[in-house]
Amino acid sequence: MNIKVAKYLTPLLVYVLAFISFSSTGLACWYALIYTWIFIPLVELFSKQDETNMQQAEEELAKHNRAYDYVLYSIVIVQFASLFYFLQSINPNNLNSLDTVARVFTMGLLCGSFGINVGHELGHRVNKFEQTLAKLLLMTSLYMHFFIEHNKGHHKNVATPEDPSSARRGEMVYAFYCRTIIYSYISAWKIANSECLKKHRLKLSFNNEMIQAHIIQIAFVGMIYFLFGGWITLYFLIAAFIGILMLETVNYIEHYGLSRKPTTEGKFERAMPQHSWNSNHVMGRLMLFELSRHSDHHYMASRKYQILRHHSNVPQMPTGYPGMMLLSLIPPLWFYIMHNQIQQFQHNNPSS
Repeated sequence: MNIKVAKYLTPLLVYVLAFISFSSTGLACWYALIYTWIFIPLVELFSKQDETNMQQAEEELAKHNRAYDYVLYSIVIVQFASLFYFLQSINPNNLNSLDTVARVFTMGLLCGSFGINVGHELGHRVNKFEQTLAKLLLMTSLYMHFFIEHNKGHHKNVATPEDPSSARRGEMVYAFYCRTIIYSYISAWKIANSECLKKHRLKLSFNNEMIQAHIIQIAFVGMIYFLFGGWITLYFLIAAFIGILMLETVNYIEHYGLSRKPTTEGKFERAMPQHSWNSNHVMGRLMLFELSRHSDHHYMASRKYQILRHHSNVPQMPTGYPGMMLLSLIPPLWFYIMHNQIQQFQHNNPSS
């Protein structure tokens, strides 16, 4: 395994810190959270971005290098091992409240950073094996309908009023949570029902992907309840919800205030790199498997994470994803910084 592949194993450090959290008390319970939400944002705030793209020959080799895929497959195994260890370790009779909170938020971090994010990457693949892995990872956050809505809704409607996952200018992240969670769920049902009609199948049957997802997730939660009891099931549900909020915070920062222009046909211009916020901050890129090169991802959704490209003349975040996520939680400061960023981008790119 060469260094270009090995660098994508660095996110496993978060799992190491999580295992320490699940087996410790006191400050050690917070290591994964401190690393993610304090150390990385501070480093990225003062570090330079890496805008380097692969040469065409390098990109072609990386595209077909299966080692990059095996890294993602390993995340599936470690994610379920971590979840099982979390469920075993979080005994309310042996932990104080702070230790319990730290472990739940750490599991939520894993659900959002790896369960949903790596599920997102694998969900864009075309073969059934990788799509199944994607759904299994999404199951750890009870957000399997994301597979449906994201691929067939969000990528089609991004940066338009029709997309519940695109944040509008002036919209606080807390209001966005309510809108995107509710309407993305409704959109997933509409898409799944429409797919059934196209295939001449009953909407209320196991052929409906949404019904499949609900049955699988209910069975998964039921298994946790049967094996571990009510309190631990509740802790898992809270961790899964934290993972969902992490995803939706990422959605918020990725397209905030950007919009596609309507065309004369009553539709919208094609989704282009300038309709997504981009970040080339290295630590966030590695931790989230290049998700922060989001402009290229929406331009070419089929492009694998290891070959996503930097585009010039696209909106650039002032820091990496972890820092931007924290910033979004303080709406007045977020609006001040991001509206200036939007104005600067529009001034430099008047045709955008």
